[in-house]
Amino acid sequence: MPQPPTAPRAEEFAPDRPFVFRNATVITVDSAGVLENADVLVSGDTIAAVGPRLAVPEGTLEIDASGGILTPGFIDTHRHMWQTALRGYGGDWALSQYFVFYYLTYGNIFRPEDIYAGNLLSALESVDTGVTTTLDWSHGLRTVDHGEAALQSFREIPGRFVLGYGNYMGSPGEWANTPEFREFVSRNFSSPSDMLTLQLAFDVTGSPDFPEKGAFEAARELGLRVTTHAGVWGATTDTSISQMYDAGFMTPEVTYVHATTLGAESYQKIAATGGTVSVATESEQSAGQGYPSTWAIRKYGIPASLSMDTSVWWSADFFSAMRATLSADRSRDHLEAHARNETIVTNRLRAEDVLWMATMGGATSIGMADKLGSITVGKKADLVLLKNDESPAMTPILNPAVHVVYQAGTADVHTVVVDGKVVKYEGTRLGLPLAPIRDKVAASVEYVRSQIGDAWEEGMHPEIPADEAIPNPYAYTDSGDAQVKASS
Repeated sequence: MPQPPTAPRAEEFAPDRPFVFRNATVITVDSAGVLENADVLVSGDTIAAVGPRLAVPEGTLEIDASGGILTPGFIDTHRHMWQTALRGYGGDWALSQYFVFYYLTYGNIFRPEDIYAGNLLSALESVDTGVTTTLDWSHGLRTVDHGEAALQSFREIPGRFVLGYGNYMGSPGEWANTPEFREFVSRNFSSPSDMLTLQLAFDVTGSPDFPEKGAFEAARELGLRVTTHAGVWGATTDTSISQMYDAGFMTPEVTYVHATTLGAESYQKIAATGGTVSVATESEQSAGQGYPSTWAIRKYGIPASLSMDTSVWWSADFFSAMRATLSADRSRDHLEAHARNETIVTNRLRAEDVLWMATMGGATSIGMADKLGSITVGKKADLVLLKNDESPAMTPILNPAVHVVYQAGTADVHTVVVDGKVVKYEGTRLGLPLAPIRDKVAASVEYVRSQIGDAWEEGMHPEIPADEAIPNPYAYTDSGDAQVKASS
């Protein structure tokens, strides 16, 4: 019986040295499906071979993946990374309180170094949890210096990133056409790279004069994709979709974030024009954008990806995102059936569908389906090995896709590979200590807290209005030795 390979030491990984995962359960997320006891060979930045008992070049490092699951790297298509420095600060907020805090009150106090610190922490968390590509929905870029700070953070963390450039304090039709922004684009994105790409991030408010028209025109001129919050209760409505459609701006290059409260006609327009939807289930369930949209959009054949939104509420735990999405979709199915006095006997959305959203769905959303999202020969080597020999939750592995969605967790992330580079191995990040980033975040938090002043504590604990109690007639009172029902 062949013995498992000796575990390589972290220092043995080198950019020019191939390595192979041996004897994994490989979820390819392509037509090959799930491969048992299979190998995946990585050469340079590319997946070189997939299959059982692969012959590999001499000198190839071998990683024992037996008892583990190898998946494509997860792709988060909507994350306000700069807000990670205030992790959990708004955990008890409703969406309106989020808007008041950032949009109306304190958004202008955040400096470029605050953007940098929050992005650094978020980027480190992403690769640590197996999120190999993150779209930074960076709507706090009041100046191009803020944008440069965001980019600097990405250059220091070995992940794959998309900067969704936005500035909620200005009109997108204006800032996207300023000389400063155009120079920023030319300076940073004149040489194509699939490690760091650019999109425009802005919302269509439904204002009759359609002030976002200039931003769409800028995106078209610059060859950039657009990501926009759509179908957010009380904020972005069907009117926004109609304006975009009538102007000819709805294309496969647009991602609609949330898309929870749209009508059938809007969903049909998204489907007909090849758009995608980024679903942030934990956010939608808690903050109130609307019911998570997978239940609605799958009826129209709209591709979905997953996202975590912001750590001012939630973490970057993509297992939580997958689990919440599958559960929310099934819950809605049951509720709708019960309202018709029917019973669901077959779950329509499956774990493998949600895993597709977390990988190929994300790659489709950012326009990189030809390079990312599946374990396919010739694609970029962005991979996650889930393996934890001491975790009861990692044995037995009977249904691999269900195991990833409903059983595994961040503690089971053994190895993370981004662009062929091992950035985490045996559960430990390689050359990526937390301490320097923690210090930068602490300095940022102290500054922000000093600017907010006495309102800091109040901001974390919004007051709960008093509810009027509902009278209950089903109480009991003592009457002698007997219990009698109290009169209402």
